Amino acid sequence: MSVTEVKIAPAGRPLPRRPLVEGPSAWTGAEMRDREAEWTYRLSPAEIAEIETAVAAVRARGLDLADIRREDFPLPTLGPALDRLRREVLDGRGFVLMRGLPVEERPLEWSAAAYWGIGAHFGKARSQNAKGHLLGHVYDLGQGLSATNPHLRSYATSEGQNFHIDRCDVVALLCLRQAKSGGLSTIVSSMTLHNEIARRRPDLLERLYQPFPTDRRGEVPEGKAPFYDAPVFNEFAGRVSVLYSRLHIGSSQRFPAARRLTAEDFEALALLSDLAADPELRLDMSFTPGDIQFLHNHTILHARSAYEDWPEPEKKRHLLRLWLSPPEARPLPPVFTECYGGIAIGDRGGIVCKDTKLHAPLIPG
Repeated sequence: MSVTEVKIAPAGRPLPRRPLVEGPSAWTGAEMRDREAEWTYRLSPAEIAEIETAVAAVRARGLDLADIRREDFPLPTLGPALDRLRREVLDGRGFVLMRGLPVEERPLEWSAAAYWGIGAHFGKARSQNAKGHLLGHVYDLGQGLSATNPHLRSYATSEGQNFHIDRCDVVALLCLRQAKSGGLSTIVSSMTLHNEIARRRPDLLERLYQPFPTDRRGEVPEGKAPFYDAPVFNEFAGRVSVLYSRLHIGSSQRFPAARRLTAEDFEALALLSDLAADPELRLDMSFTPGDIQFLHNHTILHARSAYEDWPEPEKKRHLLRLWLSPPEARPLPPVFTECYGGIAIGDRGGIVCKDTKLHAPLIPG
């Protein structure tokens, strides 16, 4: 079908034409590879010294990570820079890579406190699983594969991850140690994917604006069903936001009550997946120790290649993760309540179940 044709809906009505997303959030990997200096930020010696001072202060007070707030972690020079980076993540291209946090040869407690304090300048930490982990550990626990175990999250494996969003406004990853090989981070603008589908197959874009069943993967808030229904693309208050995990949509089919996916559903999801993997559209990143990646889940999809880890436990790949709710985030439609637990700006996102107890563990598990 050419981009000038108008697909006719089954009822005989022309399909609505969704407007293209304009602005800096609709980028291509080909563009960004030539503009790395624009989306990377290297910490200066003076900024690292500020972090050192702030970490020493919160540790001297005996503050638990979960109790550290932005005001407990003053960063006179770096703080205003973090405010600018946060605005770029929320209202600009949707991502930034900060480099140079000195995590090597540092105890985990220091790195976690430094990371948490930086994250507190972006937003409020949210629970990342039913256990209430406010500080997440991306680490292979050796418990199998999420592709075959619907109760296992893929961040606790060494398998590759398909493109998806996390259930929060902003996700941040700090690299402590790299894998022996693999583990490449890949991101893509979901706004660019939206526009490409609009140009190529507006009929399939319209399908992605309709609800898809999505598995909660065993982490079910009290009073909720084990899956929910939500569109992939959602327009609200003049902005398009995305809710997408191909793994979670696919595994929803294990529930008899979930709507059966149709041939058109599969065609739309396949086109989205193929475009996300297009080398011209996606952007690959290799993390090194001390790198912190911030991503806006409403405009960015992220994925990871499979990796081979080191056999020695002290060398195993290890990333720390934060799910963050910024105070000036965009308004979201009511359907996000199913995924985020609420839509109040600055207090939304994350996973809270009946027996969830919020804490920030320093050990993977």
